[in-house]
Amino acid sequence: MLNQRIQGLYAITPDKGFDITLIENAIKKHKVNILQYRRKNLDIKNKLDEANKLLELCKQYNTLFIINDDINLCQKVGADGIHIGQSDINARLAREILGKKYIIGVTCHDSNELAIDAENNSADYVALGAIFKSTNKPKAIHCPLSKITNIKKDINIPIVGIGGINFENQGLAYDAGCNAVAMIDGLFGH
Repeated sequence: MLNQRIQGLYAITPDKGFDITLIENAIKKHKVNILQYRRKNLDIKNKLDEANKLLELCKQYNTLFIINDDINLCQKVGADGIHIGQSDINARLAREILGKKYIIGVTCHDSNELAIDAENNSADYVALGAIFKSTNKPKAIHCPLSKITNIKKDINIPIVGIGGINFENQGLAYDAGCNAVAMIDGLFGH
């Protein structure tokens, strides 16, 4: 199953401009396993163009390609999956629309209940965080490392740690039970 590939470095595209060279260099240099395309304020035509370019890049490097929040875009470009938040479509409905061939990831903040619910509703992985202070989402719910360890005991799907993770502190997230670590600034902020 594709969710067995949810491990290692999970890059999330910066939401400021589109620099495919920067993204490609990060994928090559750091062996990015998963790339999530996340652009909030862009028209659909440009999103489609950028997503198609990133899909080709991901195919070239055998990197999973995940779309943030947009099922239609996910289907149009033929991405590997989608990542949804708590205020987006729920995992069960996303699974009904997308079928079994797509990966579905769900943000669960610091909640054991949300993580169990996501798994029960066909999610392939959950994202927990913010583990550390995040510059991208400074008001994000804090998820202590001990909480990840506890949630790991109650679910059987991969955990992606998110929030303020960089190359210096990523080991703490893995040690707590994360299968993958998501980075934006830790990867692209330099």
